[in-house]
Amino acid sequence: MALSKPTFLTHLKTLAKPHHCSPPSFVALRCLSFSSPEEAAAERRRRKRRLRVEPPLSSAQRSQQQAQQVAPPKPIQNPNAPKLPEPVTVLSGNRLNLHNKILKLIRENDLDEAALYTRHSVYSNCRPAIYTVNAVLNAQLRQSKYADLLSLHRFITLAGIAPNVITHNLIFQTYLDCKKPDTALEHYKQFINESPVNPSPTTYRILVKGLVDNGKLEKALEMKQEMAEKGLAPDPVVYSYLMLGCAKSGDSEGIFKLFEELKEKKDGVLEDGVVYGNLMKGYFMRGMEKEAMECYEEACGENSKFKMSAVAYNYVLDALSKNGKFEEALRLVDRMKNEHNPPRRLAVNLGSFNVIADGYCAEGKFKEAMEVFRLMGDYRCSPDTLSFNNLIDQLCQNGLLGEAEELYGEMGDKGVNPDEYTYVLLMDACFKVNRIDDGASYFRKMVESGLRPNLAVYNRLVDALVKVGKVDEAKSFYDTMVKKLKMDDASFKFMVKSLSDVGKLDEVLKMVDEMLDDESIDFSEELQEFVKEELRKVGRENDLTKLMEEKERLKAEAKAREIEAAEAAKRSAKAAVSSLLPSKLFGKKEGESQSTEATESTIDSSSGGEAPLQDGSEGPIEEATAIESATVDANSISEATVADSQAVDTKPF
Repeated sequence: MALSKPTFLTHLKTLAKPHHCSPPSFVALRCLSFSSPEEAAAERRRRKRRLRVEPPLSSAQRSQQQAQQVAPPKPIQNPNAPKLPEPVTVLSGNRLNLHNKILKLIRENDLDEAALYTRHSVYSNCRPAIYTVNAVLNAQLRQSKYADLLSLHRFITLAGIAPNVITHNLIFQTYLDCKKPDTALEHYKQFINESPVNPSPTTYRILVKGLVDNGKLEKALEMKQEMAEKGLAPDPVVYSYLMLGCAKSGDSEGIFKLFEELKEKKDGVLEDGVVYGNLMKGYFMRGMEKEAMECYEEACGENSKFKMSAVAYNYVLDALSKNGKFEEALRLVDRMKNEHNPPRRLAVNLGSFNVIADGYCAEGKFKEAMEVFRLMGDYRCSPDTLSFNNLIDQLCQNGLLGEAEELYGEMGDKGVNPDEYTYVLLMDACFKVNRIDDGASYFRKMVESGLRPNLAVYNRLVDALVKVGKVDEAKSFYDTMVKKLKMDDASFKFMVKSLSDVGKLDEVLKMVDEMLDDESIDFSEELQEFVKEELRKVGRENDLTKLMEEKERLKAEAKAREIEAAEAAKRSAKAAVSSLLPSKLFGKKEGESQSTEATESTIDSSSGGEAPLQDGSEGPIEEATAIESATVDANSISEATVADSQAVDTKPF
């Protein structure tokens, strides 16, 4: 279409203007790093394969991987080095659930199930932490189950669970409570020399108190010195134990010396009043009653500046009640009850009630003592086996066996298990009032509950039964305990004498027969002469000789049968090897006889006998030669058999 002139000129002007092209946007540009689309597709496929094999890492995993790459390799640890105990942070997840479950069993007083569950968990996917094990050990210690405690400790040691300082403290306390201070000290030395953990102040408190209770004051003083050498300053509690030991031994000078030493270490300022009860005992021992009461007023008066715990109050109560000031002790215990406000203020504990019960018993007020003992639950105090034994002993010594048995019946209701001492107290009290059957029943309960009485207790039981003519029952207890106790000659002679006095010599010979069968018991010439003397009274001394000769004959026959059985086994071994050789159907050649002889000599040498060596040749070479010759003979015979079969096939019919 033709344009008009004005329009044409306008179009030319527009074309003549300079045209500024805007640069392309940066986003629109795409810089490719591949020379072709095929190469780009190959790179995409390669990345997809790598992502399938190695998923992308998170930031935490990436930092952890980098740390592992940077960390130097760990040095090889010595497998014989002692293991460090686990930290408390391991109690999480399933291990925390296991810990809580075992604590629930302990609260329900099912210690056997708690210990068994702990043992089973050791070899499961959720091993118990040492803190769980310590909870079970501590519960067993509170109930005086010392054998179960040591058994569980030995089990976890073999299982490789590293103990911490609390575990060692429980073991020390166990041996000290069992009146075995030397064993406790041996374990302490082993702990110091081999354990990777250090002792704590509680360790030395336990050791010092236990040594004092076992009458080893000198060892306790050495332990105080060793505590200072380890960099642990002895505190007032340790000094109170040592001062108590001096009071028990009647050493008033030692009490004041220790008190002055403690004041010097504290620069003359004492804040804990735990030592003042034993200091009062020192004044009372010297007859200085006025100074003792001044000390009491300073420690427990209204203007006292000392911190008095329940233990500190108990020392003061003990000093007052044992030195003619029981009324003052009762006023003090009333004040302690008023101050008692758990858990903020603990002014009364189990020891407080034990001290007051002992004071009432010393005053002859046994009914009041039992009432005070039963008030423990009102102040959140639970009596233990030692508390029950203490009061039962006081009642039995004063002829109150009925009340003692009533208190014994309350032990089960309070979840407290009696120990050997409990049963022995009741058994001896029954013997004093000629209740022999009841005493024997207490002994039987002790054995049935898994406790192990010692030989002295057994001897008292048997002696009481024999005195009332119950020899058969005494013999039954002897048969029961001879398997659990190592009877001495005196116990054996007493039982033989008792049976002989009632004419039961056949039972005597039966006892001798059992002793001869038991190889661990030595039937000495002294015992033989004693038994012969008892048998000689009725003209049966030859019965012992015949019995011993019969035993020797039976032992000789048994030994002969053992030898014959060994020979039969040797012959069966020879026959088994001979069955591997060719059958006699092919005829026994000279080589075969030599091979058989060589094989028999090999069996003799391998079955324990030594084959004779000839011309300086060695046993192993002869065995190899014999086996080789047997193999060659077998091969030659098999080849001959094959040849004969081929000859038969070629014969015309």
